[in-house]
Amino acid sequence: MARFRRASAASDDDLPPPKISGRGLREALRLAGYLRPYWPKFVAAVVTLILSSVLGLAFPFVTGKLVNAALPGRGGDISLLTDWGVDRIAVALMVVLAFQAAFSFAQSILFTEVGERALTDLRRDAYTRLIHLSMTFHVKRRVGELSSRIAADVAQIEDTVVASLPQFLRQTAMLVGSIALIAFTSVRLTLVMLSVFPALIAIAVVFGRLIRRNSKEAQDRLADGNVVVEETLQGIASVKAFANEDYEKERYRRALDRFLAEVLRGAKYRGGFFAFIIFALFGAVVLVLWYGFRMVQADEMKLGDLASFMLYTMYAAGAMGSFADLYSQLQRTLGATQRVRELLEEKTEEEIAPPPAVAVGRLRGDVVFENVVFRYPSRPDAEVLRGVNLAARAGQRVALVGPSGAGKSTVASLLLRFYEPERGRIVIDGRDARDYGLRELRGRMAIVPQDVLLFGGTIGDNIAYGRPGATEAEVIEAARQANAHDFISAFPEGYQTRVGERGVQLSGGQRQRVAIARAILRDPAILILDEATSSLDSGSESLVLQALDRLMEGRTSLVIAHRLSTVRSADRIFVLKDGAVVEEGRHEELLARPEGVYRTLSLLQLEGAV
Repeated sequence: MARFRRASAASDDDLPPPKISGRGLREALRLAGYLRPYWPKFVAAVVTLILSSVLGLAFPFVTGKLVNAALPGRGGDISLLTDWGVDRIAVALMVVLAFQAAFSFAQSILFTEVGERALTDLRRDAYTRLIHLSMTFHVKRRVGELSSRIAADVAQIEDTVVASLPQFLRQTAMLVGSIALIAFTSVRLTLVMLSVFPALIAIAVVFGRLIRRNSKEAQDRLADGNVVVEETLQGIASVKAFANEDYEKERYRRALDRFLAEVLRGAKYRGGFFAFIIFALFGAVVLVLWYGFRMVQADEMKLGDLASFMLYTMYAAGAMGSFADLYSQLQRTLGATQRVRELLEEKTEEEIAPPPAVAVGRLRGDVVFENVVFRYPSRPDAEVLRGVNLAARAGQRVALVGPSGAGKSTVASLLLRFYEPERGRIVIDGRDARDYGLRELRGRMAIVPQDVLLFGGTIGDNIAYGRPGATEAEVIEAARQANAHDFISAFPEGYQTRVGERGVQLSGGQRQRVAIARAILRDPAILILDEATSSLDSGSESLVLQALDRLMEGRTSLVIAHRLSTVRSADRIFVLKDGAVVEEGRHEELLARPEGVYRTLSLLQLEGAV
């Protein structure tokens, strides 16, 4: 066990870091399409932001005129003092600040509304895409990883759209406006200030690549941690039964350590970038101040103009300084954007197998497997089904039996078209199963599995899941037929009783009967029973079998069973071994074969019962 754990940990650590392609910016722009439905408010938000920025840029200009007006005869502006005066300029300055505050409030509200609405649409589309993806996609990924895409990655994008994007636009406007007004005030000082820009841009590009790559890796490591939490909580009973709390704690600690290492590495990148920006920008401010005061001393510049220039320079420096953090934030978002785009670009089942143009009514239920060969996409080297042939006429009860790993459940998965056969075909009512639309076909089937999954709502909600929109009377009638009404009515809240996470508030037999009621409400033409009674005690099994008998009446039923006592009344029994049908017939016929697999399995079960 220890050797296995070390090997698992090593394999996790040795995974190569994901590569960031050059598509990041294009992907971000494609995600910006979610702003399109809200473009009037987005335009209004940008306009108010620009107005707020322009009024902010007016502050240094008016301040400079105030200084010039207060210093007549010492480089001051005598005409301005005559026309306006210090008091009126101060009032104008306050009016500018008031309007700037109002526009800032408006742009904040508008950007938040537009951003949150757009991200809500993105979350909905990501979830919708996720649940429409094929089983091939889902079996290759873990639940924690996928939930992290919708939670952590979209939250990262949300922070940028709601907070960082408006700040980036504001600081860009302030930077461009400040440089323009600086150039208007003094071309010579502007050239001195801009002399440091090439170095800043070069350093920003280098740090940006590092930050973006690090952000992608950090999100991956966080997803690994979410996977551990998801798996542990889903299997908490097994964790406690094996007293493996310490093992899971250590597994989560390793995942967090890897995430922390990436985060700290990213902090060093961002810290180094920010430190460089501060030193370079404020060093440029010192240089400009020194040069500007030399110009004032030489009467080449008015003191008020120098004051305006200094304020504009501080605005430009502040904008450039904020770009360090904003740029790193945008780089982190590009990493998250790529993961979300990858999810949105995955082909759904409907895109892989488009529905036919002609709809089909209720199925009769004839099912034929013709020389079906299949391998799971995750295990292409293992042939699970090897030329399986079997048939069930409408209304027949057909059983699949055989040792574990023979391929029984795989037959059910192929019938539901979770996967497509590698060779051969499945024929339903005389038509290739691929000629039906997926939703159309599955809508006429129902499955009662061994491990029933109930959703965390009420009992009534879980029964109605078989046919959303069913009336309360229809739900109750389905529960009666499934022998579930009595135990449901015994609860204080009846059908409004909450079942808990995955149905933990109900016993195994109760969950099974809720699943049967759900299938009855579905009214399927084809029914799949996958080890539906294998884990029940004799008392629960009797009630469940009665309900199953009612459910199977008039329907084609595919019964997958390990306990052979449950399939004696089947119209046809197919025995699978190593992915192939090795025997078929009725119960009595198969028992009569001295060396048959079915007879051997039956004898082994009888011995086990004794």
